Amino acid sequence: MDIATTTVGIFVFDGAELLDLAGPYEAFTTAARLHGREEPSVPPLFGVFTVGRTGRPVRAHAGLKITPDHGIGDHPDIDVLVVPGGVVTGELAEPDVADWIAAVAGGSRITASVCNGAFLLAAAGLLEGRRATTHWEDIAEMRLQWPSVTVVGGVRWVDEGAVVTAAGISAGIDMSLHLVERLAGRELALETARYMEYDWNEQG
Repeated sequence: MDIATTTVGIFVFDGAELLDLAGPYEAFTTAARLHGREEPSVPPLFGVFTVGRTGRPVRAHAGLKITPDHGIGDHPDIDVLVVPGGVVTGELAEPDVADWIAAVAGGSRITASVCNGAFLLAAAGLLEGRRATTHWEDIAEMRLQWPSVTVVGGVRWVDEGAVVTAAGISAGIDMSLHLVERLAGRELALETARYMEYDWNEQG
């Protein structure tokens, strides 16, 4: 049986929270590396890349400079889209960002957010009538801006099938390990958490 690589696209932008994007990046690439040790003759389990609104470098909220692998107009197909949070006001003001997220979500298996990246998913219309979560500090604001979304507090992530949202910052790692479990099995998710020396909160 042919095994296809699951592509994971992580959106990057000026003001993105660094761990929001680095945590999922590390979880998926570590899972792929561990799987490759056991199955060296098959294609990589996950192919992870970054996507910016343009191909120009951006700076994360903490100041780290990141050069996206692709722009929103020239990236490969995305099976799993991860949208981090941070200072999202600039991206919310760009209509092409919401349009792009909605378009990618229409062809992807899973669209996920970390922290207030959920605001970008909501702006793209993906959370309408769904349960979602975000950073505890942003829950009240999200409820105010998007009353049609059932915003859940006190959880690490909310899995609505095609759309998955995580709470703040480190919760993105918990969510990503959950997605590894969904896509590749519990054994690999546990092995990935163990390799990362990360105490995985499995309950969401």
